[in-house]
Amino acid sequence: MSNSEPPIYLSVDRAMEFIGDANGVLSLLKTLHQTLSDDLPLLQESLDKDDVYGANRILHQLKGFTPVFCVEGLVEHVVKVEAMSKHAEASELRAAYSLLAPQLETLRTEVANHLRLHPID
Repeated sequence: MSNSEPPIYLSVDRAMEFIGDANGVLSLLKTLHQTLSDDLPLLQESLDKDDVYGANRILHQLKGFTPVFCVEGLVEHVVKVEAMSKHAEASELRAAYSLLAPQLETLRTEVANHLRLHPID
């Protein structure tokens, strides 16, 4: 993704509506980037180990931030996979997450790009 392409999954406008302050948005985006960087590999590791409970814990956390920072389509996808993680077999959850994971990775990249273009202390 080049610097000139608009984000696909990140919605700074939506975050501004929730938070109301540009510095607050940037601060929380920094936290979001760190969370995605830390938790996406842990989520995949949990699924690789058939640890549905561990995957649910991480997906539940991801579900919490998506309404603030993400476009509606990604919010719905995260909510759907998180709901599955409450009752699905590990193989079903792995398959569902395999479709979501690239979107979350794109979101992580979009957040990193936004932070690079709008640095905070």
